[in-house]
Amino acid sequence: MPEPSPNQGKGFFNLLRIVRAARYTGRGFRHALVHDTSFRQEFVAALILAPIGIWLGDNGVERALLILPLLLVLLVELLNGAVETVVDRIGTEHNELSGRAKDLASAAVFVALLTVPVTWGLVLLG
Repeated sequence: MPEPSPNQGKGFFNLLRIVRAARYTGRGFRHALVHDTSFRQEFVAALILAPIGIWLGDNGVERALLILPLLLVLLVELLNGAVETVVDRIGTEHNELSGRAKDLASAAVFVALLTVPVTWGLVLLG
């Protein structure tokens, strides 16, 4: 029997739904850390840079501006992994549209990565 959707259940606050959603989230993070080298490297970089950003920021806004691009990179890398997984699920043979989807997702990661030095440079040197 398939596992129920995390959105099943009525009411404004459904603890079971929250627990199931948290379980799916944990599985997603574990999968990314175990199977995605890029995510793992970016995660370690974020673990190193986030405390440095907190230390270098002069106030809450600067600290947030230094940490948010790190989280953005992780977010986009997770979405990139999701795109790659879905494309590979459809088929591993060469397909122009599948290749385009993977290339676009990879380009999104690159843009997210660019936000780190740009934001850090503007905050710390500006």
